[in-house]
Amino acid sequence: MAKAAARREVVNLYKTLLYMGRDYPQGYDFFRSRLKKAFQKNSNISDPQQIHTLVKRGQFVIKEIEALYMLKKYRTLKNRYTTEENLSKS
Repeated sequence: MAKAAARREVVNLYKTLLYMGRDYPQGYDFFRSRLKKAFQKNSNISDPQQIHTLVKRGQFVIKEIEALYMLKKYRTLKNRYTTEENLSKS
């Protein structure tokens, strides 16, 4: 039963990361290939504790990607609404 739960966690993590990679700055294909390599590198691990640790690391990566996207969004909005006049007045 523990193997099924661990597998479910890993599959959900992979799907979430794959979905988030759609907007990756270097492109979806680059992100997908790197993600696939990372998961294949750890495919031989069968210890549930080690799998759980790797899933936690993957969840951290999700948070980092979200932060990257928020920063990109912030910079876009800042550039859109900041003009030369506003910069010279400051």
